[in-house]
Amino acid sequence: MTELLQMILNGVAAGSTYALMGLAMVIIYKTSEVPNFAQGEMALVTTYFTYLLLEGYGLPYTVAFPATLAFSLVLGAVLEFTVLRRAKTPNILGMIVITIGLEMVLMGLVSWKFGADQKTMPFPISPYDSIVIGDLFISTLEVVTLAAALIIMALLFFFYRFSTLGLAMKATQQNKTAARLMGIRTNRIMMLTWGISSLVGSVAGLLIAPVIMQPYIMWDPLLKGFAAAVMGGMTSLPGAVVGAYLLGIIENLFGGYVSIEFKSVVAFVIIVFVLCVRPSGLFARHHVKKV
Repeated sequence: MTELLQMILNGVAAGSTYALMGLAMVIIYKTSEVPNFAQGEMALVTTYFTYLLLEGYGLPYTVAFPATLAFSLVLGAVLEFTVLRRAKTPNILGMIVITIGLEMVLMGLVSWKFGADQKTMPFPISPYDSIVIGDLFISTLEVVTLAAALIIMALLFFFYRFSTLGLAMKATQQNKTAARLMGIRTNRIMMLTWGISSLVGSVAGLLIAPVIMQPYIMWDPLLKGFAAAVMGGMTSLPGAVVGAYLLGIIENLFGGYVSIEFKSVVAFVIIVFVLCVRPSGLFARHHVKKV
């Protein structure tokens, strides 16, 4: 029984990272209906930017972390303004290809600047410090990641539900032309959406880097976050979080009781199953467009 509870707890801890990446992808999808496959590498760039501030310039955490969050906001806005907005009459497939291209460019820049060898990220919380609850244990960093995922989800929920800007983002996603006619500056909304999404993703990168830091660290969290978002519904913030925790628990149980080698395959088996049974996801509503 203790082993089962420990695997579930480990699954919740892993799911917190997936939840942050899933939230970041849902933010962009809610506005543009385009999955952003450059999300992981945007977080990668901001993580290495933090490393540069801490190791290269010797800045304290109290300066480096806020500077990183500001940088991530600007990075997302700049990428939308300089790359995505310049695409001429793009369709969904074209936008997806552009985000994949951005992913490879950003990863290449990080590898060129910092090299492919593993780095050690300075962090105020050690990934090896644990909290013991009876016979169970969880690292302090995992507790912080769990808290960050839940707090960000709550903030985003209230932002979209009650703020004027959040409502403008939802209107832009539903009908961009109608939103523009109602006076909403949709281009600015899109730019801000990419900035907020980049900021959320950067939090995931900062919390992963103390455990392992190299140019490929965000591939697995990105794919698992995308799987969680699809499972929960690509337009549902709570759905992405619930999907992330379900995914983390299921893959840990599968790895513990079936096969650790095929643990990562579980995410994509779940995607196929959910899309076959409920194409809109577990929490999102399925809308049919009439022509």
